[in-house]
Amino acid sequence: MLYYLFEYLEKQFQLPGASLFGFLTFRAALAMIFALLFSTIYGKRIIGFLLRQQVGETIRDLGLEGQKEKAGTPTMGGVIIILATLIPVLLLAKLDNIYIILLIVTTLWMGTIGFIDDYIKKFKNDKEGLKGRFKVLGQVGLGVIVGATLFFSQDVTMKEKLPLEQQKVLLAENPDLEASKLFSAEIKSTKTTIPFVKGNEIDYAKVITWISPSLEKYAWIVFILVSIFIITAVSNGANLTDGIDGLAAGTSAIIVLTLGIFAWVSGNIIFSEYLNIMYIPRVEEITIYIAAFVGALIGFLWYNTYPAQVFMGDTGSLTIGGIIAVIAIAVRKEWLIPVLCGIFLAENLSVVMQVSWFKYTKKKYGEGRRIFKMSPLHHHYQKLGYHESKIVTRFWIVGILLAIVSIVTLKIR
Repeated sequence: MLYYLFEYLEKQFQLPGASLFGFLTFRAALAMIFALLFSTIYGKRIIGFLLRQQVGETIRDLGLEGQKEKAGTPTMGGVIIILATLIPVLLLAKLDNIYIILLIVTTLWMGTIGFIDDYIKKFKNDKEGLKGRFKVLGQVGLGVIVGATLFFSQDVTMKEKLPLEQQKVLLAENPDLEASKLFSAEIKSTKTTIPFVKGNEIDYAKVITWISPSLEKYAWIVFILVSIFIITAVSNGANLTDGIDGLAAGTSAIIVLTLGIFAWVSGNIIFSEYLNIMYIPRVEEITIYIAAFVGALIGFLWYNTYPAQVFMGDTGSLTIGGIIAVIAIAVRKEWLIPVLCGIFLAENLSVVMQVSWFKYTKKKYGEGRRIFKMSPLHHHYQKLGYHESKIVTRFWIVGILLAIVSIVTLKIR
């Protein structure tokens, strides 16, 4: 809203300083500051409200050190993250941008699913919360919306670099040629980025066109199925990671900040040309959303680090996972997720491995055996005697290393 206001003031009255709101970096910085201030200042009030409403966490006895002391800590704190993200975005982003619209829908959609889950757990005294099939149905529904929008919307396009020989001819004629002239016109495309692979790109259409070229018109089915898989996997991974103080919020901040770099360079034609990556017009506006989201997560960490004064609950964890997945799909970096979201992947795999091995050994030997002392993975280290603050810090360090590796893939092919 402020963006449109200052744009009007600049055009009509040449108001000094109004042009600053036209700069992406300025609006992103403001978004982060606003989100950080809201989550720290108003976060405390929201925590007080949750305490008055007795929205305290019920802790199951898992035999973990310091577990009993957490009983009664307010949950559903994900509301802080959601509000601290959306308010700066509504103020500073271009609200007619298709990517911003998708992220707002994602936040409200996943936030609602998580809120219902937390509400059932607390106020209906049902420890299971929302039934798993309804959660999955919600995630699938979002995947369909995101996949269909990104595939069919005419505002979602990309530009490909012209063939090398054509570039050489153009540059020979005009050495000072603008970077934008080295790209084709905007086109619809199902191409995406594949890390560590020569060429660094793959077209989803080729998944089925090898059978018959006529099947290309059904490429939207492949794209939507991939979107569903990515959103479901990442949101569940974030949910499993939210098990000890500060782990999910801190890890997610690292992941989202890295995706912000990808969004910025992918939406900037100069950097796209220099790095030889696909240029995605208008995707740079996601940087505003990411800046607000990172500010909200860091502000939330003020109250969520050990000993936590509030838990995000499924309201926060499912929303975080959904937002990360949609950003990755939008900037065509969804196949970087196994690297960038390595912490989420490890948490997911530890549960799958533990449950599968337990069932297999119980069937074969009559007694279930475990690979880990407890899953998800962070509980395994708690059982080994590590303090949760040390576990969280070391997971953050691993997350930073994975983020660096992900950024390096821009040049490694």
